[in-house]
Amino acid sequence: MKKGVFELGGSDPYVVLADADLDQAAEICAQSRLINSGQSCVCAKRFIVVSSVRREFERKFAERLAVRSVGDPRDPATEVGPLARDDLRDALHAQVKASVRAGARLVLGGKPLAGRGFFYAPTLLTDVSRGQRAYDEELFGPVAALISVRDESAAIAVANDSVFGLGSAVFSRSRRRAEAVAGRLESGVVFINDFVRSDPALPFGGVKDSGYGRELGGFGIREFMNIKTICG
Repeated sequence: MKKGVFELGGSDPYVVLADADLDQAAEICAQSRLINSGQSCVCAKRFIVVSSVRREFERKFAERLAVRSVGDPRDPATEVGPLARDDLRDALHAQVKASVRAGARLVLGGKPLAGRGFFYAPTLLTDVSRGQRAYDEELFGPVAALISVRDESAAIAVANDSVFGLGSAVFSRSRRRAEAVAGRLESGVVFINDFVRSDPALPFGGVKDSGYGRELGGFGIREFMNIKTICG
């Protein structure tokens, strides 16, 4: 039998706690949501925000999404390019429309853009809740789903309420508090006050339907080794 490592994508939650630096969080969340036009396994996808700071974070987040430059990816000034195929754009738009019909509120974007290329407007959905496609499914494009929760415990529960478990992030001014929350998140990778990415020195991979095994780092090398014991 062959050993295997499977990295199967995710719906990464970014948890914004009540004591977070909201300017920092909004900027990093916008950057992570729109990397590669939202077409990455470790893009931020679900933004879980404690209700006491939800309105302020939503405003700052929407402002940062709105100013991103959409255009030709060959232009150095472009920040958001097209999606890979027209059927992917159609599928993403269907998820957005279905979520709005189910009660999500469209704050920004929410439509394909005219012209050559499969462009979709940077989009923000709020009032997202369980049973909506934006909550239950991975959004593989520049669409952010904002979920408001009452407190830290609820934030952890919602973050873990997914079949995926690849990456996640926590935003808090307290390193100790953020690390405590990170330890309770069901994901293979957690970043604190930063966006999720891989690094050759660090093991990378997911849990649940996001796969198993690790790539990169010492753990990644050992995934493809057969350990041999010799006793004498």
